Amino acid sequence: MANNSITEKIQQAFQERFSETPIIVRSPGRINLIGEHTDYNKGFVLPAAIDKAIYFAFSARKDDKIELVSLDFDTTFSGSVSELTKSGKWSDYVLGVVEQFQKHGFAIGGFNCVFGGDIPLGAGLSSSAALENGIGFGLKEMFNLNIDPIEMVKLSQKAENEFVGVQCGIMDQFASMMGKKDQVIRLDCDSLDYVYEPIVMEGMKILLLNTNVHHSLASSEYNTRRQQCEEGVRILQHNGLAIDSLRDATMEMIDRYIKPVDPIIYNRCKYIVEEKERLLTGCEDLEKGNVEAFGKKMFRTHEGLSKEYEVSCPELDYLVDCVKDNPNVLGARMMGGGFGGCTINIIKEGAIDALVETLKPQYKAHTGLDLDYYVAVISDGTGLIND
Repeated sequence: MANNSITEKIQQAFQERFSETPIIVRSPGRINLIGEHTDYNKGFVLPAAIDKAIYFAFSARKDDKIELVSLDFDTTFSGSVSELTKSGKWSDYVLGVVEQFQKHGFAIGGFNCVFGGDIPLGAGLSSSAALENGIGFGLKEMFNLNIDPIEMVKLSQKAENEFVGVQCGIMDQFASMMGKKDQVIRLDCDSLDYVYEPIVMEGMKILLLNTNVHHSLASSEYNTRRQQCEEGVRILQHNGLAIDSLRDATMEMIDRYIKPVDPIIYNRCKYIVEEKERLLTGCEDLEKGNVEAFGKKMFRTHEGLSKEYEVSCPELDYLVDCVKDNPNVLGARMMGGGFGGCTINIIKEGAIDALVETLKPQYKAHTGLDLDYYVAVISDGTGLIND
């Protein structure tokens, strides 16, 4: 699902700067329908690639220079494949991927790249994963590398972990690379086994409502939640249970062994264990074409994220509260790490305009912030665009 106007703009900018005909790669952002904060607990997630993407024009060079142009940031970068230096800027995401390919024995030469796209930045749609995957796919094509998509996903994640310094899980890169039109991916974050699940969206759309809130709490609280989940596992292990992560825990276990010891750790573990079950039974709903039942699970997930896992914020809660009794909205929840970003809503197609028209002034009056919105369509993952 290419955006032809962006593709043409990228090609034109590339030809003006480098006087060559490039190869064009599209790499999409992602959504996650259900399964939040389950990835680092070795659980399941249910993401999909979307029609918002970054587009890249590439050509190989005869020297070892790297020439990058970001149209969205209106900035350039010049470097070389033999000297990859961190700058703390967007170029680190590119250089990190180049470094990973080199570390894994792939011969990378110099290259030119112009890129830009329509993934809204800061909305939690994983523009960084799209950037990493697009660069990796471009390297594969330019230098005829024998590397499969799953290996590229792993190198993209390592680039972000090691070069950029963000300890992300693998979901974002996996969904961006492996997405399929009209399907979501049930991904096992422990084994990386995956199954495509159908999602019948006839007469329905995915609506993202952006709070325009970015709390500095997010990264520190994210690390705290990881530690709290690990503490829950330790309590269960001390009681003689042979479990490795909360993926293996049951409600019976945490009711018996964690609830009497620590109410906060109990709430965190309760949310994760219930979310695992919601995801698996939610996939059964999708297989039956029962999006209404799936949507109810999304509302329950939000309640758990807000009250038990405590990673929501007043603005996210407000947006979910505003739609929970609306018959046109089948499901809604906060999406992503928390403390800001977007809510994801499954909504009847004909109801989007009226809902947004009503919500925008209400949200502004309640929070003082503007409400942005995006309609997302589930689409294919990273790949070449052929003319």
